[in-house]
Amino acid sequence: MKLRIITLCLLMVSLSSGFAQNRYDLVIVGGTPGGIMCALAAAREGKNSVILERSANIGGLPANGLGATDIATRGATTGLFKEFVDRVKQYYVDHYGQSSIQVADCSDGYHFEPSVAAHIFDQMIKEQSLFITVKTLRQFDSAPDNIKKTGDKILEISVTNRENGEKERYAAPVFIDATYEGDLGAAAGAPFRVGRESREEFNEIGAGKVYRYWMASSGKKRVINGYEGYESEGSTFQGDNAVQAYNYRLCLTRNPENRLEIKRPERYNRDEYMSLIDDVWSGRHTGVEMMQVTQEMMDRNRILMAKGDSTGIPGNRWGIAKITNMVKLPNGKTDANNQHLAFLSTDLPEENWAWPTASWEWRDRFAQRLKDYTLGLLWFVQNEKELPSAFRKACKEWGLAKDEYPDNNGFPRQVYVREGRRFVGQYFFTANDALPVAIGQRPPLHSSSITASHYALDSHAVLKREQGRVHLDGFLSYPTAPYTVPYGVIVPQKVDNLLIPVPVSGSHIGFSTLRMEPCWMALGEAAGIAASLMIDQNEKNKNVPIQLIQEKLIAAKATLIYYRDVKPGDADFPMVQYMGLRGYLPDWEARLNAPVDDETLKEWQLLSGVVLKVEKQTRRDALQKIYQVVKPLN
Repeated sequence: MKLRIITLCLLMVSLSSGFAQNRYDLVIVGGTPGGIMCALAAAREGKNSVILERSANIGGLPANGLGATDIATRGATTGLFKEFVDRVKQYYVDHYGQSSIQVADCSDGYHFEPSVAAHIFDQMIKEQSLFITVKTLRQFDSAPDNIKKTGDKILEISVTNRENGEKERYAAPVFIDATYEGDLGAAAGAPFRVGRESREEFNEIGAGKVYRYWMASSGKKRVINGYEGYESEGSTFQGDNAVQAYNYRLCLTRNPENRLEIKRPERYNRDEYMSLIDDVWSGRHTGVEMMQVTQEMMDRNRILMAKGDSTGIPGNRWGIAKITNMVKLPNGKTDANNQHLAFLSTDLPEENWAWPTASWEWRDRFAQRLKDYTLGLLWFVQNEKELPSAFRKACKEWGLAKDEYPDNNGFPRQVYVREGRRFVGQYFFTANDALPVAIGQRPPLHSSSITASHYALDSHAVLKREQGRVHLDGFLSYPTAPYTVPYGVIVPQKVDNLLIPVPVSGSHIGFSTLRMEPCWMALGEAAGIAASLMIDQNEKNKNVPIQLIQEKLIAAKATLIYYRDVKPGDADFPMVQYMGLRGYLPDWEARLNAPVDDETLKEWQLLSGVVLKVEKQTRRDALQKIYQVVKPLN
């Protein structure tokens, strides 16, 4: 009854404003995977939503070249993300057969062609067509006058229909910022950060200005929170306004029947790529192996290349792999990312710093600039006469896959925005939330977890090449362990009916592990459930009972805390998730079939207040007895 009254009041306010309006339960800005999963989760709760996407296509980066899924532990993130993965594998089984090379190359659904990702997203949305409306070519600009608010609540937003230039209004009880940039949250007045924090602010490894050989395990050792890192000269760890580099994730192939020739772009600038010539001849790169490479070795490498041989420098890459890091996808294609071992690759540092807070006019100019730069780089390595002929020949084997993005000449439609605005939410995630509290142990446990996740602390460069540095400033990676993500990272401050599953709350380094699509999908799923509960219970975003969100996520087979020996399909999964988040199972394995020892039994009794009879029983038996008592109390 309360919800109907509030809805009626909001409708009256809207009508009085004189604007034409579209009304839904959820308005989702951004057709990213996080936004799509939010809509799907809400649909399964009976809520309708609209996805407003600026481009002509939804799907974000997985539908634009990011086909090699970035996840360190498969099984750490499940739910709707795992459903997506399983559908990808089934697609290849259905089209090519269980024993086909395509099924093998899809790596259980974690590796896929861009067009297949787009197909799966469309398929999942169509199954909920009664609840999900998708509108493409709808541009939201982050100016505050595009939002109508009352107090800390958004009433409606204004977007531009890019097909006809007209303004459209959308209203809802709950709004979702699923953009890579955080445009909606910024317009609504939610506080955010851009740039890098200093090491001192949160005592984070990798924070601030850092130079580091790729995969370094030696050098000047620094210990932060008991975690060892190795940084090189020039590292000051000072914060700044630098934003990690963007690029395009290219879908390349060397299949002559499906390969588009790389053509020299109209705005080609040879001078941009000249430093690569000496890197190729000498074999110089940014990997840790360079610590053992002498000038004599590099001089000898030049002689080898002049004879037509490939590189002899340890850790060096040859041919197109010198400038792109390629992962095999089905049907002879690759996900071609920036080459982390290169001083010059498909990333374009420095020039993207303005993107997070810039206008779409500026962003479009940069997107074209990045496209010209990328095609120019590919043309350079294939045609530059000062490069070794054998190297050019090896590079020329590759081209864009003609059957991907046929409307865009085989080139991705979307820039890989690795980091935009990062909001300051009810919880601020830092590197320390992803690092083990001690060797072999878990990272800090968040009882309000809405997903488990696992990827490295991973940032790309913020500056172009500098003389005398071992790598580009800010290019780094540090291992983590499977961690829990608290609900508060998707709840912004100062806006009561907004959730932010993509531009989440965290430091630059903390965000660098959360920013992977599997995690964004899981956070989107949680946002869809939380939004539905906000509507049903007439609650602010921060006041939704976390246990209700968790129960629905667990029922949907989402992993909130990772265990090696208990999977989402297991009968004990709900119990283990519930008890694990409450500290009963701190190890990586639940070991449910093992006998429970006296010490563990005492710890569990102390945690629960439940007295258990001393008898021979398994850990499962004891946990089930406690679970049956404590769960109803919560």
